[in-house]
Amino acid sequence: MAQAMNHTKKGIIPWPELIPGTLLRRYKRFLADVRLENGETVTAHCPNSGSMKACCQPGRPVYLSFHNNPKRKLKYTWELIHMPDSLVGVNTQVPNRLAAHAIASGDVAELNGYETVRREVKAGRNSRIDILLASPDRRPCYVEVKNCTLVTDGMATFPDAVTLRGQKHLTELQDLGAAGCRCAMFFLIQRMDARSFAPADSIDPEYGKKLRQAAQNGVEIIVYDVAIDLKGIRLNDRVPYDLSFLA
Repeated sequence: MAQAMNHTKKGIIPWPELIPGTLLRRYKRFLADVRLENGETVTAHCPNSGSMKACCQPGRPVYLSFHNNPKRKLKYTWELIHMPDSLVGVNTQVPNRLAAHAIASGDVAELNGYETVRREVKAGRNSRIDILLASPDRRPCYVEVKNCTLVTDGMATFPDAVTLRGQKHLTELQDLGAAGCRCAMFFLIQRMDARSFAPADSIDPEYGKKLRQAAQNGVEIIVYDVAIDLKGIRLNDRVPYDLSFLA
């Protein structure tokens, strides 16, 4: 469904009611045991397929949402973790929603000027791209959004685990660009302690290689961080990036 651009600046996406607890362990990628403040231990869904390096340490304060849906096996979802320098959003569904909301609100200067924003659009060879921007007088713009939570000494890096899916998206964007479309990679840093961004070559060197190749072939790189608290999350500022090979 297409969303019209409305230019309401810096819109905040509120969290559902948050339930505080303490992280006991994260395991099998999608499960996390959390001790609630009343002493009860619950197993929450962890909506993040990455390694979550630097944001899944046992003993850290975390915040869950509760969903009383009879179809759900796990009623709790892990939303946030409190790291020493920042709250960190761990739910990978949030960046796509936030990026689309911010673009439609006119908060992403690089992507202003389009009439509609559509999410989860079929494109390329049997693939889906997160966002499609369209206007009658402009070429379509495909935007792929990536959630970034790995920050070390102020440097945000992506990915935090080898991502064949992410590599595929870079190839798809280049193909769409060659077909005449505008294409962008949007890295959304879901925390507030990053000063710069670079590909995580030590974790997935092939992704770093493909990202540099995509940039050389016209795929735009856009990086933003967020303002985040226990009430909600919004897009914050543009973060500089470095595509040179880092030691």
